[in-house]
Amino acid sequence: MTAKQAIQEEEYAGRFSLDLWRRLLRYALPYRAQVWGLLLVAAVLAGLNGSSTLVTRYVFNDVVARGPRARLPEFGAALFAITLISCLDILVFIRLAGRICTGMSHDIRRAGFDHLQELSFSYFDRRPAGWLVARLTSDCDRLSNTLAWGMLDMTWGLCMVAGLSVIMLVLNWKLAMVVLSVVPALVWVSLAFQKRILPASRAIRKQNSRITASYNECILGARTTKTLVRERENLRDFQEMSGKMYADSVRNAVLSSAYFPIIMLLGNVGAGLALWVGGRDAMVGSLKVGDLLLFVGCAGQLIWPVFDIARVFADFQTTQASAERVLGLIGAEPEVKDSSEVLAAMEARRGHEGDDGLAVDGLPNRIEQVQFRNVCFAYADGEPVLEDFNLTVRAGQTIALVGPTGGGKTTIVSLMCRFYEPTSGEILINGVEYRKRGLKWLQSKLGIVLQQPHLFSGTVRENIRYGRLDADQAAIERAARLVRAHEFILRQEKGYDTEVGEGGGKLSTGQKQLVSFARAVLADPQIFVMDEATSSVDTETEKAIQEGLHAVLTGRISFIIAHRLSTIRSADLILVIEDGRVIEQGSHHDLIRLRGHYYELYTNQFTEEKATAILAHAE
Repeated sequence: MTAKQAIQEEEYAGRFSLDLWRRLLRYALPYRAQVWGLLLVAAVLAGLNGSSTLVTRYVFNDVVARGPRARLPEFGAALFAITLISCLDILVFIRLAGRICTGMSHDIRRAGFDHLQELSFSYFDRRPAGWLVARLTSDCDRLSNTLAWGMLDMTWGLCMVAGLSVIMLVLNWKLAMVVLSVVPALVWVSLAFQKRILPASRAIRKQNSRITASYNECILGARTTKTLVRERENLRDFQEMSGKMYADSVRNAVLSSAYFPIIMLLGNVGAGLALWVGGRDAMVGSLKVGDLLLFVGCAGQLIWPVFDIARVFADFQTTQASAERVLGLIGAEPEVKDSSEVLAAMEARRGHEGDDGLAVDGLPNRIEQVQFRNVCFAYADGEPVLEDFNLTVRAGQTIALVGPTGGGKTTIVSLMCRFYEPTSGEILINGVEYRKRGLKWLQSKLGIVLQQPHLFSGTVRENIRYGRLDADQAAIERAARLVRAHEFILRQEKGYDTEVGEGGGKLSTGQKQLVSFARAVLADPQIFVMDEATSSVDTETEKAIQEGLHAVLTGRISFIIAHRLSTIRSADLILVIEDGRVIEQGSHHDLIRLRGHYYELYTNQFTEEKATAILAHAE
C-alpha cells in the first residue's frame, strides 16, 4: 500500500463523548473489586495529603503560641506516620491500577479479535491488515493505560481538590472563595483546548493506522519491491505519510504544551491571591500565621491535583480518538449475518445438535442441492459484477467456471459460500433461501483451495488439521496421500512436524498448495471449491491430484475455477462467464462441438501447451 491508496476510514467528529466512555467502562466491570479498591486508596491518599497540610498548620500555630515548648516530636511522629501510610497506599494503588490496566487491555483486545472474525469479507476488502493491527495494538494500549491510570489520577485529583476546599471553607470561607475563584477560568481553558486537542489526536491515530498498514504491506511485498527496484519510491510514499503524522503530532504537542502551563499559571494565581488577601488579615491579627500558611499551602497544593485532572482530561481527549477507533471496530456490524429468526431457531436447538440428523438451525444437515435464481451482485461502488445468474447443482455434480479474469467466476463461488450476499435474486439450499440457514453451519460444510494458499505458523500436521482438530495421525496421512502430499512431507527434515514458517514461507508455493489441499480434504466438506487451485503445481502432480480427488468429489457439490482447461474436461457442466453473464454452457464435448468461445480458448491453450512440450523435449 502506498500513501496514495485510499483506505476506508471512519471519520469521527464531535466533542468529548460521555456515552463513549460509559461504553468503555463496561470493560471495567469484571474488575469492579479492584476499581473500588483503586478509588478507595486514591481517596485515602488525598486525605493523607490534606492531613499533612493540617499538621503543618498546627505546627506553625503551636510554635507561635508556645515557642520552645511546642510539641514538635508529636507533630514529627504524626508526619512520619502519614508519610509511611502514604507509601503503603501508593504501593497498593500501583498494583491495583496495573491489574486493571493489564486485564482491560486483554479483554478489549480479545473482544476486538473475536468480533474481527465475525465480520464479513467486505469489511476486509476495504481495510489493509496493518490498519486493523494498529487498532488491536497501539490503540488498545493507549486506551487501557488511560482508563486505569487516568481513573486513579482523576479520583485522587478530585478527592484532593474536594478535601482542600472543605478544609479552607471550614477555616475561612471568605479566603477560601478567593482561592477558588480561579476554578471557572480553569474550566473555561479546559473546554477551549478540548476543541483543538481532540481533532489533532484523531488525525494522529488515523495516520498511525496508515503507517502500520504501510509497514505490513512493505514487509509482505519485500520480494516484489526488490525485483522492481522500488525502494526509493516506497521511501518517498512512506515519508509523505510520516510527514503528515509528524505535523499532526507537533500540533498536538504544541497544544498540550500550551495547555499545562496555563493551568499551572492559574493555580499560582490562586496562591498569590491567598497570600495577598490573607497576608493583610494576618497583619491586623484577624488571621493566624499558621492559617495563612495553610491557605497558601492549599493554594499551592491545588495546582497538582488540578494539573493532574487537566492532564487526564487532555489524555482522555487524546485517547478518545483511540476509543472511537477500537469501539468502531468492535461495534462494526457484519454485512452478512444470521437473521433473528435463524438465531431463535438455533437457540431452540441448543444442546440437541446432530441428535436427529438435523443441522443447528433445525433443517436438514445434508446439502443435496444448491440453486441460483436470477442472482445479481454489485460491490459497494455500484458496478454490476453478476447479472441474472441461474444455476441448479446437485450433490455429486462438478461445475467448472471458465472465462476472462474479472468476468465474475470467483464472485459466483463467493456468493454460494455466503462470503457476500446477492444484491438481488436468491440462492437456495435444498429449496430453502440460504439466508434462512445458519451462516456458520453453511461455511462449516465448505472445503476451499485457493490459487494463493495460506498456511499458518506451526507444523505441517497442525496446518492440515486446522479445520478438524480432533483428527488423528492416520486421518491426516490419508488426506495427505490422497492429494499426493505425503511423499514430499516425508522428505522434510522432521516430516509432519516440520515448521512451515510464517505464511508457509519455508515451503514452495506448490508444496503449500498440496498442504492446503490436504487440509480441505480432511475437513470432509459437502461443497468443494477449487479456485485456480492447481495452477501452482506441475502438470504431472496436477494429474495425480485429479486422480486422487475423484474419490473426494464423489457425492459432493464441486466448483472448479480454472484457466488450465485440460483440468476440467470431466466436469458435469462447464459455464463460460464473461462480464457477469453466462455466454456458453454445457459439457466439454458439447462446447467443443459448438465451436464457440470455449472451443477457441481450449484449442489456443492446447496448441500452446503442445508447442511448449515440443520445445522442452527438443532441449
